[in-house]
Amino acid sequence: MRQKNLAASVLGLAALLTIGCSSAAQKSGDEAAPKVQVVGEMKNVMRKGQLEGTIHLDTISNRQHLYGLGPVEYLAGELMILDGRAYKATVATDSTIRVEETFDVKAPFFGYAHVPRWREQELPENISNLTQLERYLDELTTTARRPFLFRLEGEVENAKIHVVNLPEGTKVSSPEQAHLGQKNYQLEDREAEIIGFFSKEHKAIFTHHDTYQHLHLLTADKRMMGHLDEVTFKAGAMKLYLPEE
Repeated sequence: MRQKNLAASVLGLAALLTIGCSSAAQKSGDEAAPKVQVVGEMKNVMRKGQLEGTIHLDTISNRQHLYGLGPVEYLAGELMILDGRAYKATVATDSTIRVEETFDVKAPFFGYAHVPRWREQELPENISNLTQLERYLDELTTTARRPFLFRLEGEVENAKIHVVNLPEGTKVSSPEQAHLGQKNYQLEDREAEIIGFFSKEHKAIFTHHDTYQHLHLLTADKRMMGHLDEVTFKAGAMKLYLPEE
């Protein structure tokens, strides 16, 4: 009888350890790979003219360590969430942008994730533009969960950003129409933070057809923010942050 009880106890303890290890492994896996939520689709906006918001940022109840990006509904500006703070950029003049902090805004498509910890590294000096960055990220994250958000922080030598500014009432059925009224802005020698989205499975859903990434830039003084079209990173002055695994 004692041997049976001892065997049962050993089996019970083994089962508890197995469950505990399994739960810990699952928790570790969830923490290691923050899941990116993608709401709406770019192609529905660009091709079908579905400009109305599919998500109100105020409905994202947990804002702790929250990051995200997308356009304002009706293509009336750009949005960026940086560590729980939401920024909305709209056209002020041909040379200035109005940047305000608010969650009271909707987006026709939007990507976001809660990222509590980041893995920091220096961006290699030979990575100076978006094409090189895309190739580098693809090679660096072959085993990572995709899509994922990433951050860049530091100095850019120059950058071109845009803010969508569709005239009210415009009907959209093509990318060309979707960018009517868009304003482009040139930046030089600016400290900035960039939020990016990377995926090989989201062309026309959250990235344009010729790229795997979608990026927004906010200057350190928070006076300029928009969709990042072109950039030259200052060598040795940029840090890359990937979700910690």
